[in-house]
Amino acid sequence: QVQLVESGGGLVQAGGSLRLSCLASGSIYSINVMGWYRQAPGKQRELVASITSAMTAMYADSVKGRFTISRDKAKNTVFLQTNSLKPEDTAVYYCNAKGITTPRGYLPDYWGQGTQVTVSS
Repeated sequence: QVQLVESGGGLVQAGGSLRLSCLASGSIYSINVMGWYRQAPGKQRELVASITSAMTAMYADSVKGRFTISRDKAKNTVFLQTNSLKPEDTAVYYCNAKGITTPRGYLPDYWGQGTQVTVSS
């Protein structure tokens, strides 16, 4: 049973920082892409940042220069360092893993439960 468990969300003032973590647990051989999405109230879920198994990262334009994604492949963990936070960054942040290879087969797309990030002005 694979699980993605996020942590590190919370309430922060504008200009502050948070570090989000996501651990993929279970019997996992490899994960192709890990990433972070977010969904604000009344809005669609959007990609924030992703990182491949080759450590190639990509970012949404709205977070470039402020957020940094990193990954520990050996520990199946992905991090999102969020700096210079703005009220418009307020959302539930979801961890995502694509292309999980396990002893029981292949999982194309997997989601965590989400962690709330609230930025006050």
